[in-house]
This record gives sequence, C-alpha cells and structure tokens, in this order.
Amino acid sequence: MAKGYWIARVDVRDAERYKDYVAAAKPAFEKYGANFLARGGAFQRLEGDVRGRNVVIEFPSLQAAVDCYNSPEYQIAAAIRQEVADAEMVVVEGA
Repeated sequence: MAKGYWIARVDVRDAERYKDYVAAAKPAFEKYGANFLARGGAFQRLEGDVRGRNVVIEFPSLQAAVDCYNSPEYQIAAAIRQEVADAEMVVVEGA
C-alpha cells in the first residue's frame, strides 16, 4: 500500500498562537501515524511563490492522511491554525 503525504506551505501570522495549533494537532498526528519528514527549516526558492514554513508529513496510507485531516481531533487544531496562519495544503499518494 502506498503511503500518503501532507504537503503544507504556511505563513504564520502569530507565532505564539501557532504553538497552540501544534499542541492541538498532536493527538490526531499520533492517532493516524504521522511521521514528520520536514517541519520548517531552511529552504531555497527554486520557482514560484514561497511561504515561510514548509511541512511534509508521511502517513501509512493516503486514506490515513485524509482521515487525519478530516478527524474531529485535527479539525479543532485546524480552526486554530486558520486564525493564526495562511496555508496551502495538499495530500498526495506516494510512489
């Protein structure tokens, strides 16, 4: 079974409140087997627009990645994130 990946590009507007999002999201990530491959860190723009924070999260399957996002646990965290950051997020299936 192919793995699933969240790819998120984020501009954080309120770093202190963003910590609340991270804490609130943790139970969902643990429940659905999330493995962070990239979480912020240095980056170089190669093409197109960029955001200040880039995140890649691996899940056991595409379905687990989608289920995590749609879970009640993550939706609580998402509401916080949407108040304090601008983001683009996609879920992709691994090769």
